[in-house]
Amino acid sequence: MSQPITFAHRNLPRLLLEAREAVLAHTRPDLRAHGLSDQQWRVLRVLGEHAQEPDGVETGRIAREAFLPGPSLTGVLARMERDGLIARQRCPKDARRTVVRATPQGLRKVRVLSQTIESHYRSVEAQLGARRLKELYELLDALIAVEQPATPVSAPVV
Repeated sequence: MSQPITFAHRNLPRLLLEAREAVLAHTRPDLRAHGLSDQQWRVLRVLGEHAQEPDGVETGRIAREAFLPGPSLTGVLARMERDGLIARQRCPKDARRTVVRATPQGLRKVRVLSQTIESHYRSVEAQLGARRLKELYELLDALIAVEQPATPVSAPVV
């Protein structure tokens, strides 16, 4: 029988997933009550954060900010458009691109759900303390920065 393999560090990806699921356990019932999946909420949140953009938000930006692969985003957007939560159109500046806006119905959901979610975050802040929550955000931002692949520097064209 093989010996167990010992690791010096805890399983960070698993801990991050567990933390994500613990936080979402408080959010999912509200999302479901509004007929939204986690992915649809992430899209609506991005659109709500950029609601002032006069031309809408390009799908590539939504994919990056909502952490959705392009093919998945396409299906999510189709369902959201069918349900009247978003509107899609060709980018007025570049017809090869598509831009998306939340409809008034979609923005109403963002406003209502943002109150519930912010209330939960205030509860987390009350339990952890404002300083520790700020440190958690800073540590997560630092971890993301450390783990980002280095941007290759292109050689000058001669």
